[in-house]
Amino acid sequence: MIPTKIDSTFIMTINEKGIESVVHWFEQHKHSLYALGRFYLTHQQQIEELFYQTILNVHKEWPRLKHDTSFDMWVTSLFIQNCRELSRDHGPQGGEENDSRPELLQAFDQLKEDEKEAMILRYVKGSSQEEAAKILQISEDQIKGHLFSGIRSLREQTESGESFNGCIEYHKNYIDYLERTMERPKRVDFEIHIYHCEKCQEDLATFQDVRLSLLNHTDRMEDVHVPPGFMENVKGRLVERENQRRQKNKKRKKVGVVFASIFTVLMGIGFLTGFFPNLYYTWTEEDEQLRTFLQRDLGQRVNLEAESDGVIVKIKGVVADDIQTLVFYEIEDTNEDNQYFMNYDDGVIVENRYKIMNHDTYPKYFPPDLESEVNKRQKNVFQGKISLLPLNTDNETIHLKINKLLKIDRASSVADQYWGYGNNQYQTGEWNFEIPVTKQSSTEYALSGQTEIEGIPVRFEKLIVAPTATSLQYSINREQTEKRVDFLNFDNLGVNDKILKVDMFGGVPMNTQQDMNWYTFQAQFDTLIGETPKDISVQFTSAYLTYEDDKRIPLDVTQEYPQTFEYAGSTISIDKVEVGMPTTIVISNHEVKNRAYESLHINVVGEDEHAPSSMGMETEGVLVDKNGVIYDSNTTSFSYDEIEEPRHFETVQILRLDANNMVPKRLDISGYNTTKYLNDVVKISLE
Repeated sequence: MIPTKIDSTFIMTINEKGIESVVHWFEQHKHSLYALGRFYLTHQQQIEELFYQTILNVHKEWPRLKHDTSFDMWVTSLFIQNCRELSRDHGPQGGEENDSRPELLQAFDQLKEDEKEAMILRYVKGSSQEEAAKILQISEDQIKGHLFSGIRSLREQTESGESFNGCIEYHKNYIDYLERTMERPKRVDFEIHIYHCEKCQEDLATFQDVRLSLLNHTDRMEDVHVPPGFMENVKGRLVERENQRRQKNKKRKKVGVVFASIFTVLMGIGFLTGFFPNLYYTWTEEDEQLRTFLQRDLGQRVNLEAESDGVIVKIKGVVADDIQTLVFYEIEDTNEDNQYFMNYDDGVIVENRYKIMNHDTYPKYFPPDLESEVNKRQKNVFQGKISLLPLNTDNETIHLKINKLLKIDRASSVADQYWGYGNNQYQTGEWNFEIPVTKQSSTEYALSGQTEIEGIPVRFEKLIVAPTATSLQYSINREQTEKRVDFLNFDNLGVNDKILKVDMFGGVPMNTQQDMNWYTFQAQFDTLIGETPKDISVQFTSAYLTYEDDKRIPLDVTQEYPQTFEYAGSTISIDKVEVGMPTTIVISNHEVKNRAYESLHINVVGEDEHAPSSMGMETEGVLVDKNGVIYDSNTTSFSYDEIEEPRHFETVQILRLDANNMVPKRLDISGYNTTKYLNDVVKISLE
């Protein structure tokens, strides 16, 4: 089972393996989960969003997973919850035409929600009645009732409304009888009745025909076609999110400095809107960045307000362009001295996002600015901003629904709070807004130029100059199978005589794939309003790479451990192999100097040549800075912010297999990850 405890090193340093173990489980179950998602959603992009959100939910919530809870059931419950939410926004009726959906999916679209979910869990997912009841949090009798009415509804569709009239008092027995779970005395009585009742014979026979037809359609879930690159798209988005978190921890800076930078640039280019608005917003708007946008007529003040249980949420202003939609807000707790902020992935939803927003990119992430004077002034008021997706058209109304706010704990780090670690506390409620938005214009410049990073081609395609940011679009070639660049870290973008620092919270993979072997990303930098690019250059800091290097290591539980093996130039120890509930394998390598890998891609194979249905992993590790200095949180006290471009090396990996008493046959290593430091400055040409 995936571990219910995460060590401090994991929390502090982005343990790649933590979420990797979740992704690995989803990779193994992608066919059945993809098929499950198709009963709710129609487009690949929606199902990618479903996988992405559920993986994040699982990774975030597993510390609260009870030891006696089935991991598969728990994940399925989260998966279905996300299915419901996404399908309400853009389900089958709102996307794909009816005649383009498979016949079985069309039939399920006509069922009531409770019938549909019971049928999906029992006959599509293959859950038992007991498991389905636990997942849906209802009784087994209710499950049986939903299965009966669902099958009967399907029968009415397939039989063109033909009526079958078995004895009503025996309907409750159909499911148990056909699934062979009925106790023998009841079964004998039921069969005697069926033998003497022609109506029930016909009713039960046609009922069974529909049930068997349904099982024939759904018993090949592992053969469901998952589109090429589906999981790569999901994993690319997860990798970039983790990269954002690592970059933020590495070079966290006060947002006030960024605000001042933007203000200086705007003033320097003379983008003034007149004396009166400049003076007016100086008096009336405390948020420096929003004030700057308003003074230059690049945003809108909206002044919307909603209250729930004594907590008032105010939407103050909005700035939209082709890169993002920035919403500035204020939250006041009128009952107690609490401060709250918004997290887009956690309780903040744009209900009409599929209709009005561009999904070729992803929202940026901004941590709460706890150092600003306005947020230090009152203990019960907080001002912040949240980034939403860019709009499809110039004028839209955003339907923003907020049902959860995250409480600020000034005794904890912003990183732990923002990314969902630690003992976070929430304020639940209901705050709904309709926000009118006008999108500001942006200027795109086509680029030409290509370079190589570790022998892998990288090409530059587009520069977007927008009010809220400057975006560099580039693509990485993934044609090589033995080595790939997962993502790049930038230091700055040089435009004419200006140096634009990289946005630690920008830089995302795009949903669109330009060519078969090229994956497209965007890196975002400081704003460049009013400037016409002529001379352009970019400076890298590092690249995060994956190397494919297969190795199989036999395991023999009858032998004594530790034992060692060689891999990627290192000697790795297998410290323990212990069969039990769960089966545990511990490997270690404490030598990190000049080590080729930071983390390994490991799988375990049992005697039947199958991997466990899920595998949890706990790790220990150390940080190593750019100069090779090692920082171990178990032995040394240090400030992460002061470490120069740290890398996280895993030193101990504890694998826990969910299959009880599973006897492992071997370890399969498929490859490893590592970081390469760069200082390249590459000149880019305009087309």
